[in-house]
Amino acid sequence: MTNKSIKSTVKYLYLMCLLTISYSGFCAAPGDTLRLTLQQVVEMAKGNSIAAKQAVTTRETKYWQWRTYKSNYQPQLSLSGNLPGYSKTSTPVIQPDGSILFQSIHYDNSAVTLNFSQSITATGATIYGMTQMQRFDDFDRNNILYNGTPYAIGFSQPLGQFNSLKWDNKIQPLLYNESKQAYIEAQEQISITVTGYFFDLLLAQINLGTAENNLISIQKILKIANLKFDLGKISKNEILQLQLEQLNARKAVGTAKRDMEIATLNLRSYIGQEGDDKIALIVPENISQMTVTTDKVLAEAFANRSDAIAFMRRVAEAKRDVALAHGQTGLTATLTANLGTSNSATSIPGVYRSPQNQQLLELQFSIPVLDWGRSKAKIKTAEANQQLTEYSVEQDKQTFKQQIVTQVSLFNVMKEQLTLTAEADSIASEKYKIARERYVLGDLSITDLSIAFTENDQAKRDYVQSLRDFWSAYYELRYLSLFDFEKNQKISYK
Repeated sequence: MTNKSIKSTVKYLYLMCLLTISYSGFCAAPGDTLRLTLQQVVEMAKGNSIAAKQAVTTRETKYWQWRTYKSNYQPQLSLSGNLPGYSKTSTPVIQPDGSILFQSIHYDNSAVTLNFSQSITATGATIYGMTQMQRFDDFDRNNILYNGTPYAIGFSQPLGQFNSLKWDNKIQPLLYNESKQAYIEAQEQISITVTGYFFDLLLAQINLGTAENNLISIQKILKIANLKFDLGKISKNEILQLQLEQLNARKAVGTAKRDMEIATLNLRSYIGQEGDDKIALIVPENISQMTVTTDKVLAEAFANRSDAIAFMRRVAEAKRDVALAHGQTGLTATLTANLGTSNSATSIPGVYRSPQNQQLLELQFSIPVLDWGRSKAKIKTAEANQQLTEYSVEQDKQTFKQQIVTQVSLFNVMKEQLTLTAEADSIASEKYKIARERYVLGDLSITDLSIAFTENDQAKRDYVQSLRDFWSAYYELRYLSLFDFEKNQKISYK
């Protein structure tokens, strides 16, 4: 084992002992303390936090939107009608001489229709079919008449118009895949957020443990100093300095307790942890030997991130808008054709007996003759917006890449900083221990002892801050790439 790994191990054990001392009161009541690692806190947040529930709800919404889109390409079958269609009233009837006579009417006009339709994505056409039965009851004349369409089939084909089915078939799958990756990103964002709350509480716990230990040390040193003062070996000024140090240590304990309560409340609230159990956090292990390269992160980011899918989707939407502008200007037409049978009779079987053929062929069109350049302006505006979107996407891609390159560099710096702060903390701890012993032996001034005391506290905080920076950078890399570098696999959630 190398000297560096020995120091890291000693550092980890020291912080664990520090937390144990800080929470020795909790140990007196077994089961009252919930001890959690960073990974456990992250999993709790992903399972119970409000942010996690919001992410799940958003995912479900996007899923049902996707199902709605898919249904547009499936056959549609519907039954419609009016049962009954009863009416008793009077209606104005124009007479041959131009006068109006109000004629009373009393009837029931009921109908039921079964419709079938199927869209064709490639052309935007619709094939449809129907069958209908209508019954008319004239109560004034005691007359019943049936009218029906045994069958009718046809199609409607837009000509020169915007094909929404075709463009939805390009864009909606991108939107759905984008939403699935956005859900994974939301989960990873939870990891980043809860890591901040985790280290807020961890630092508060370590500050409390350090403050309590420092208070105990100051009290012991003050007792020894009082004996030395009685023997005339030190001045009153040193006693006053130590008393001031004791007061500051007590204030530090009170401040640390307050900070820990606030940090505990914030963490508990975010992860959705209920109950009165106290929370004691375990110092995360150092995984700084993990290697992360810029090329790997970039490749995974462009393969996994919702932003990468959004780049393609935004360009496709801009092209769709150009197609829409073309489809709404110039010649537009709709070709409709159908054929079928219809008949009227005094009974239902009679409707289906020797029905008459019915046919329809219709071309509806619209040609702008004079629009003062409106059509051209719409098309040019859409084309300009498409160009602007393409430029914007290219700029966003560059920003996307730069963010990843910066984060990988930051992560590698954090790895080095973590190792350095661990070594600095070990040195500061050893220096403080020696300074305390030298002061007891009378070989060190109170000023030097105070300096060693301050350096020791700061080194511990720096180490925890380095741990925080490292793990925050790690989870940020996971978020930017949606890749688990510890397990060497893509991140996915059910």
